[in-house]
Amino acid sequence: MQAISKLLATLPDGKICDFIDQKIRNDTPEEYVRQNIERRLVLELGYLPEQIEVEYPIKQGSKTVRADLAIFREGDQHNQENIWIIIECKKDSVPPSASKDGVDQLKSYMNFSGAEWGMWTNGKSKRVYRWIRDEKGRVIEEQEPNDIPAKDGNIEEVDRPTRDSLKNAVGDNLLFSFKICHDHIYVSDGLQKQPAFFELLKVIFCKIHDERNIPDPLEFYATAREKASNDGRLTVFNRISKIFDAVKKQYPAIFDANDEIKLQPRSLAYVVGELQRYSFLSTNIDVKGKAYEELVGANLRGDRGEFFTPRNIQKMTIRMLGPKVTDKILDQSCGTGGFLIIAMNEVIEKLNHQAGVTEQSGVWRDALNDKIRETARKNFFGIDINPDLVKATKMNMVMNNDGSGNIFRQDSLLHPHQWEDSFRKQFAKALGIDPKDLRSEKDLGHFDLIATNPPFGSKLPIKDRETLNQYQLGHIWRETETGWEPTDQLQTSAPPEILFIERCWQFLKPGGRMGIVLPDVILGAPGLLYVRHWIIKHCRIVASIDLHPDTFQPRNGTQTSVLILQKKTEGEINRGTMPDYEIFMAQVKAIGHDKRGNTVYRRNEEGEEILVPTDPESIPLIERTATGEGTARPLPRQKVEDDDTDLVADEFIDWKKQVVLGW
Repeated sequence: MQAISKLLATLPDGKICDFIDQKIRNDTPEEYVRQNIERRLVLELGYLPEQIEVEYPIKQGSKTVRADLAIFREGDQHNQENIWIIIECKKDSVPPSASKDGVDQLKSYMNFSGAEWGMWTNGKSKRVYRWIRDEKGRVIEEQEPNDIPAKDGNIEEVDRPTRDSLKNAVGDNLLFSFKICHDHIYVSDGLQKQPAFFELLKVIFCKIHDERNIPDPLEFYATAREKASNDGRLTVFNRISKIFDAVKKQYPAIFDANDEIKLQPRSLAYVVGELQRYSFLSTNIDVKGKAYEELVGANLRGDRGEFFTPRNIQKMTIRMLGPKVTDKILDQSCGTGGFLIIAMNEVIEKLNHQAGVTEQSGVWRDALNDKIRETARKNFFGIDINPDLVKATKMNMVMNNDGSGNIFRQDSLLHPHQWEDSFRKQFAKALGIDPKDLRSEKDLGHFDLIATNPPFGSKLPIKDRETLNQYQLGHIWRETETGWEPTDQLQTSAPPEILFIERCWQFLKPGGRMGIVLPDVILGAPGLLYVRHWIIKHCRIVASIDLHPDTFQPRNGTQTSVLILQKKTEGEINRGTMPDYEIFMAQVKAIGHDKRGNTVYRRNEEGEEILVPTDPESIPLIERTATGEGTARPLPRQKVEDDDTDLVADEFIDWKKQVVLGW
């Protein structure tokens, strides 16, 4: 490790290394916005770093100001008259109308330079301007396009993208777009946060449906000219409404037949124009997941102990569980569906590998996509009590792999005969069984793998006697000479997280495995010794991962762990205590963020943040010559999140190869 560290540059506290010019700058909210825009310019829009100047001086009469970013056409000299695009970045608390730092500042910079394009953004709002000038440089027309052009300057693709021109989002830029759209709907349409979110959800569904509607040309677009007039906005509204009609037919379990887009035409045209440049199908799962789940969390997080699991914990857990292509997988407290999405993408990778090649075309690609959809439909299940989260999870599954079919709204702790009849029938049909075969808790063992973070907390006690009576852990226990055993007497109430341990066990087939996030009090409190006795008797404890105290911060400071458990067979339970066996144990000492939710980066032994060269083969920066030939070179050195979860998963996978677990 010391040999490697000598290759790494370091950063003082509170500093960042600029993505474009590699200069050291203060790490501020405004800089966060600029660094994401810089990544977008290079990694999404194809600009070379040599075309971009940071803090570029612009003379305004007797004074000199500095533009956050100035972009020049390839080959042009970098002088004020040759500036092609100016970008101004602000922190999110600065509105576009601000007298000093708003869009008027950008326009003044454009006025004193030769810039054709300008963009102002604070990460939540965005304004784009194009100035058409005469031969003397005077502005004769001001347009407000959807976006700045890519490196090739193709204006038509800004107005109406083709499938080939759709961009994969990088960094937090998709999150920026979601926030921009949601904020616009919230302000312009007068909707509250939650209704605004669901209107945005409808538009996202339309975007995904349009991308999948091959070979027809894309219809999800709004040109600058359409956005500028009432007739044009109505044209956009009618075009997107037709797409939504098709969406409703495809997803009747999500949208009612009489649902309609409730946004004003002006607002809808703005949102479409903001989202149309991205490919929602091919953008990296982590980029989509972070953007979507942050948006969901900001609008749908309820008061039922819902603290959504960080993606790095979800990925660690799924990697440790090792989902197989044939596994039936469940999250009975699915929240936004993060565990299911990550598990599904693990399975998709294995299906791709089984196909023998990484890129298929024609009928082979179609056959593989059919297999992916069939696997999602048959093998992936989610249940949640919150109807809004159920809809959000279905959307998440559609956005990632089109597997929305088996996401249900139900209180999964209830006795099966208390389940809603519609749920019982749908659940049984998806499992391929008769609804009459779901009579009690003993009939639930149909799953190979469960990954979940159940709601927990003293504010959510389960008091219903019929519910409690299904669980040994819902009874009062007594200590005997041979250990602990349940009595016939029910507890007056039980925390949901304790009952969920047994419910997950009930859902598993013998030999099935689960990864479950639990508060540490269950693993250590003297009064809960009976719970640990039940776990040891009914499960093989495969692994116990002690999570960092800040895992669920900034909203919850509960100390938690991930348990990996394997359900014993009836014979193993009856034989009593298993012979001594190994248990994998680890402690996550770095989770990637602090208690305020701010990203934390890796440091050297002296406590300085380190900069790591990027592997050019993993994320190459492509530099094209005039002949069209391309060469790969590494991206600029970047900070690395201080996160142990991948390391823990790697160590577990190596350990598992030496231990016979049956999976």
